[in-house]
Amino acid sequence: MVTIEGITRLCLGTFVRPAAETGTGAPRVEIVLAYVVRHRAGVLLFDTGIGDADPETEAWYRPARTSLPDALQTLGLAVADIDLVANCHLHFDHCGGNPLLAGRPVFCQRSELAAALAGDYTVPRLVDHPGATYEELDGEAEILPGVLVVPTPGHVAGHQSLVVRCDDGTVVLAGQSHEHASDFSADALTLGARRAGTAEPLPVGPDWMERLLELDPRRVLFAHDPAVWEPP
Repeated sequence: MVTIEGITRLCLGTFVRPAAETGTGAPRVEIVLAYVVRHRAGVLLFDTGIGDADPETEAWYRPARTSLPDALQTLGLAVADIDLVANCHLHFDHCGGNPLLAGRPVFCQRSELAAALAGDYTVPRLVDHPGATYEELDGEAEILPGVLVVPTPGHVAGHQSLVVRCDDGTVVLAGQSHEHASDFSADALTLGARRAGTAEPLPVGPDWMERLLELDPRRVLFAHDPAVWEPP
């Protein structure tokens, strides 16, 4: 086990997901959460908030931002205290603060960076900015002792989650692998039913759920849901 001083949630604002995207016929206000991991090797930030976008995107999502410096200040931290960055993916509501962290290693999947740089995917200046320093990963990787990146494609092909081995158990920072904790719970229950021999048909969950559950998470935290999944 590696010494982790703590994992702290950071609220970086909200946006309104339009009815056209929710599947419910109604708009939905969503929170944008990042996570600070205090590790003996340095301070790691998982996601960096909502970036400034073009007028059309601003009108579509109507974001209300909390700046990264202001949010960090509530934890007694400054931008200069962040040593490492990982993004679950590079959409503008997850990498918005990356330009403020120029020069820090930013861990992302190689395929995700390629998609972001190809255009028509995100806000280009949030990804290709002066001092951008990417550590490109091809699949699973241990980026610090006890801190593991696990690919969790679905929302986008290059999505990744962060698995942190803490003294009181493993924490998964799942990003947008699932929109809500209840969605993660549904996939975990499906996997449990299949393992127990429940007859088909059963829902089809993502292939990587088995890998995440093998890591024995005590808590799973999300980018757009303040609820926390815990094993039953």
